[in-house]
Amino acid sequence: MKFLNHLTFGQYVPADSPVHRLDPRCKILAVLLVLTGVFMARHSLVFAVWGVLLLLLARQSRLPIRLVLNSAKPVLILVVFTALIHIFFTDGKVLLKLWIVTITREGIVAAVQMGLRLLLLVLFASFLTLTTKPMELADGLERIFSPFARFGFPAHELAMMMTIALRFIPTLLDETDRIMKAQLARGASFDRGGIWKRLKAFIPVLIPLFVIVFQRAEDLATAMEARCYRGGEGRTRIHPLKWGRDDTAGAILVSVIVLLLVVGERSLYS
Repeated sequence: MKFLNHLTFGQYVPADSPVHRLDPRCKILAVLLVLTGVFMARHSLVFAVWGVLLLLLARQSRLPIRLVLNSAKPVLILVVFTALIHIFFTDGKVLLKLWIVTITREGIVAAVQMGLRLLLLVLFASFLTLTTKPMELADGLERIFSPFARFGFPAHELAMMMTIALRFIPTLLDETDRIMKAQLARGASFDRGGIWKRLKAFIPVLIPLFVIVFQRAEDLATAMEARCYRGGEGRTRIHPLKWGRDDTAGAILVSVIVLLLVVGERSLYS
């Protein structure tokens, strides 16, 4: 219950900040550049710089840092699982050996690097949805993919599909929370017993949740058909996207930062 209440990934948080006012295309491209830089990071100093930049970005976005950090909660299990794999299955200098379990120095280093990399990837990616309205995000994706439309690429349909999926995350969490509260009122318990007992307790939640998901999807399809939605052909926008000087400055700034960190890290290993 508390876990669901703190999930923020996929949600938009309105605020009057320079990051919120940027063109969605600028934010999408900036996030892709940042994710590339984070994925290439290996040195502890570079990870520390990315962490500081994350805090500065949260400040510029006028978002509580706790709200941003909550975006990483859904992947914590994946981070731990990935770290354990690197610790136990990476060859190198043996630090500890217990029966068939061998822990190496290189394995610990790889586990820390991969864990930090996954967390930073998710946290930086969360800024895109936290600071961008779903429809603006869809328009930005469509404009980025539009050059490929001449080759038959469904730019509008792909952007719409991704936007609906993002907007559906908060709805799905709300429905899950509502069903769990109803089950708790009937005497159910989700935090007692072993792991198998807890998983079994979620079965009465999953069945009505699947029913609600399909019902919501059918309602959405009916609503779109009632509004004569036929794809992106001939579609106009009330608020067309405009690339301004702030967007150019932001794109240049992010490009320079990523380039400096990538080149600087290579110099550290040379």
